[in-house]
Amino acid sequence: MTATARFTGDANPYGGGDPYADYRTADFPFTGLVDLADRRLGAGVIAANDEFFAERENLLRPEPAEFDPERFGHKGKIMDGWETRRRRGGSAEVPHPADEDHDWALVRLGVPGVVRGIVVDTAHFRGNYPQAVSVEAACLPGSPSPGELLAPEVKWTTLVPRTAVGGHAANGFVVEGEQLVTHLRVNQHPDGGIARLRVHGEVTPDPAWLAALGTFDLVALENGGTVEDASDRFYSPATNTIQPGRSRKMDDGWETRRRRDKGNDWIRYRLVEQAEIRAVEIDTAYLKGNSAGWASLFARDGESGEWTEVLPRTRLQPDTDHRFVLPEAVRATHIRIDIFPDGGISRLRLFGSPTEEGAARLAARHRELGG
Repeated sequence: MTATARFTGDANPYGGGDPYADYRTADFPFTGLVDLADRRLGAGVIAANDEFFAERENLLRPEPAEFDPERFGHKGKIMDGWETRRRRGGSAEVPHPADEDHDWALVRLGVPGVVRGIVVDTAHFRGNYPQAVSVEAACLPGSPSPGELLAPEVKWTTLVPRTAVGGHAANGFVVEGEQLVTHLRVNQHPDGGIARLRVHGEVTPDPAWLAALGTFDLVALENGGTVEDASDRFYSPATNTIQPGRSRKMDDGWETRRRRDKGNDWIRYRLVEQAEIRAVEIDTAYLKGNSAGWASLFARDGESGEWTEVLPRTRLQPDTDHRFVLPEAVRATHIRIDIFPDGGISRLRLFGSPTEEGAARLAARHRELGG
């Protein structure tokens, strides 16, 4: 584990105005990767030893933490995060908590994967953040209960050793090592509050599950698809187009700025593995006056293969799910969607199945990671 930019110590008390004006953050090298702890992928905080002041579920809310200086409840200041009560020692003679005392939360990742970086965000916790944090990882099949996860025989591996953190800051940690992770144990030493947890990495799907599905969405995040690049991310990230489910509002898709030249916008994707694509969905849900006017699809087999047209330039309708059955299966590892001239789409689905070679590589990678 290698730390990136480091923050320690209290932030200044809130003095009014924009609460994020003095927020401490940095550009972390891993934040372009999928958040494996995204609620939309099925992640959850399944247990915590204490959540007296603020609920553990807040850790995984997708939006930035909010701060309302006037919001108080029966237990005190209501914070948008996970906050525990203050720990105490065992007696008047020993009033301080022991060095090993700490609070913990168990996080189920939305999809199994390899963790590349973690952000422990203490936004708005200026003087009530933990002195230090640590993060451990485990890999268990199925849907284990908190009791099963905490059983003595479960092997936990340290991803982030006990490290001092700062208040009102994005505390980022690069994670090294190759291991499959399904659950995390987030520890705060000795107590305090964490606003958000982000767990960036690479999805590693279970090849047995994909084989049982047969035909599935080859570019979906939960199945191991990724966005490699996009021409424009002005209004929303291109990764939205491969999130689970249909878009439910305009900013849950991909929308570009308005073009004033004669070019066009595009997204390039990497499929879960080499596969044969048989059907395509291009959805413009909730994009009504700003959907793309036309779209075309190109496929490539391999990192340096030639781009071949899969779907010719086709008119798109606003707020509509467009479905296309391909005349013959297309073998590919990468797909590029071009939209004309600009605008957006909400989802792209590519239905098919891995080739024999692609399935073999998926299975080998899963075994290599300990799955």
